[in-house]
Amino acid sequence: MIRVLIADDQPLVRRGLSLILAPHPDVEVVGEAGDGAEAVELALRLHPDVVVMDIRMPVLDGVRATGELATARPASRVLALSTFDMDEYVVAALRAGAYGFLPKDVSPEELIAAVRTVHSGEAAVAPRLLTRLISAYVRAPAPHPRPAPAAPDGLTPRELEIWRLLAAGLDNAAIAAELDISVSTVKNHLTGVFGKLGVRDRAQAVIAAYESGLVEVRRRSA
Repeated sequence: MIRVLIADDQPLVRRGLSLILAPHPDVEVVGEAGDGAEAVELALRLHPDVVVMDIRMPVLDGVRATGELATARPASRVLALSTFDMDEYVVAALRAGAYGFLPKDVSPEELIAAVRTVHSGEAAVAPRLLTRLISAYVRAPAPHPRPAPAAPDGLTPRELEIWRLLAAGLDNAAIAAELDISVSTVKNHLTGVFGKLGVRDRAQAVIAAYESGLVEVRRRSA
C-alpha cells in the first residue's frame, strides 16, 4: 500500500487528485494539506510514502517544504506538481530533494504511474523533458540557493561519457546502444557517477552536469 499525502492550496485540485488516486487498490490517500507548512506537519505525523506537492502555495511554498521534508522525513518522497512544464521552480524542487515532477495537465494514468515510480525510489521525470527544463532555467538565479554540486573529479573517462549522454537526455538503453555496452553495465557506471557526484538520482545528475559546465545550456530563440 502506497500512503499518499496531497498538498495544494486549491481545494478543488486536492479533491480531484484524491478522486484520481483513491480508486487504485495499492494507493491510500492519508491526508490533504492546503499549504507547505501544513504539508510538512502532516507528513511528520502521518508518515506518507509519497507527497504530491504543488510548487506554489502560501505560508510555505512547495520548494521550501520539499527541502524541509528531505531533511526531516526523507522516507516521504516528494512528487512536485506545477501548472507549467517550463517552470524554474520545478528545477528548484529537484535541487531541494523532490523525486520528480509533473505538470498539472497530465492524465490520471500518468499521475498514478508517477506516484508508483517515486514510491519505488526512481525519479519520475522524463529525460527529454528534464533536459528542456534545465536548459532553460538551470543558470537562472535559484529562488532558494543550494550548495554548488560536487566537482567531477575522480570520474573515469567512461563515467564522464555516460554522465554527458545522460545529461543529453538519453535513457539507459540509448546510452548502451551509443557506447555498444550492456544496459546493466550502464547502470553500474551510473551508480559510480551518482556516488562520486554526491547526487541521489538521474534528475540531480543532469542538474549537476549543467551547473558544472559539462553540458552547455542551449538558449531558446526569442
